[in-house]
Amino acid sequence: MSVNTAQRVDLEVVADLIPPRAKVLDVGCGDGELLEFLQNDKQVDGRGVEISQRGVNECVARGLFVIQGDADKDLGFYPDKGFDFVVLSQTLQATRNPRDVLTHLVRIGERAIVSFPNFGHWRVRLSLLLRGRMPVTKDLPYSWYDTPNIHFCTIRDFVNLCEEMGVKVERATALDGNGKKIGVSLPWWFWNFFGQQAVFLLRR
Repeated sequence: MSVNTAQRVDLEVVADLIPPRAKVLDVGCGDGELLEFLQNDKQVDGRGVEISQRGVNECVARGLFVIQGDADKDLGFYPDKGFDFVVLSQTLQATRNPRDVLTHLVRIGERAIVSFPNFGHWRVRLSLLLRGRMPVTKDLPYSWYDTPNIHFCTIRDFVNLCEEMGVKVERATALDGNGKKIGVSLPWWFWNFFGQQAVFLLRR
């Protein structure tokens, strides 16, 4: 596939979850890389929401239908089940109210796909233990004082939130530092320790 997996290995997993000709809303779509691939390769009916004007401009330059909007404020304007899939990729940790955002995702879409960096990964834990400082890694590349991320969570945290909200996890994938999938039959604690990021397919 043409998605730049060297930069965003989660995008390949996300794209594989979406069938051809689906109606898709990509929330926090960035420069539109995923939407462009889905439209060209899978002929989806794609729409995007992006908070940065620069991102919107890049999407429009790609010929994508993307509007400027804030996941924390604007998802309430979308109707129930207006899309087959709603994607929130590497954005949940940057929202102010992750629970509210997740509520809207499973309301707006028949399915929701959420990916995020795992703060429970062993390198993060080791950095905190040995250095006593907030870690800087490939998936968490910012220093504590300039990060756009507000709510860090672990894979186990996200699973617990879904259980509390009554959101069903249909499929989940954990990825290691090389972007390789970790065995699907392994327990959550193993994913939580060795997964650098995770991708969840959800429904209400």
